[in-house]
Amino acid sequence: MKVAFATQDLERVDAHFGWAKNLMLYDVQPDGYQFLETIEFNGDLQEDGNEDKLEPKINAVKDCAILYVAAIGGSGAARVVANNIFPMKVKEPEPIAELLVKLQDVLKAPAPPPWLRKAMQKAGEAKEFDFED
Repeated sequence: MKVAFATQDLERVDAHFGWAKNLMLYDVQPDGYQFLETIEFNGDLQEDGNEDKLEPKINAVKDCAILYVAAIGGSGAARVVANNIFPMKVKEPEPIAELLVKLQDVLKAPAPPPWLRKAMQKAGEAKEFDFED
């Protein structure tokens, strides 16, 4: 499944979605992950009310199932969710490498949580789960 991380320093999820200088994209599977690309954004990213800055970011993550952010505004969140992307907000800056490992561990679970099952459906990785087990 394709996952995006909003980052300023290219090491941690430490950026507000609208203000992020970079989005790092990874393909994440239960048995590993692969870096895909970093998309860099320029200009006045901190200008509140400038909805135009969101369009390139939404387009960059359109085929992602999950988007990790430090924060996201209401308009950005609505647009992300409308594209069937699950936004995950971190409480404090967290290393991307650690988030990738945590996500892999959750993907390995016999019955992932409902939010992850929904994200897996977007990625075309939905499995049948026997909740009686």
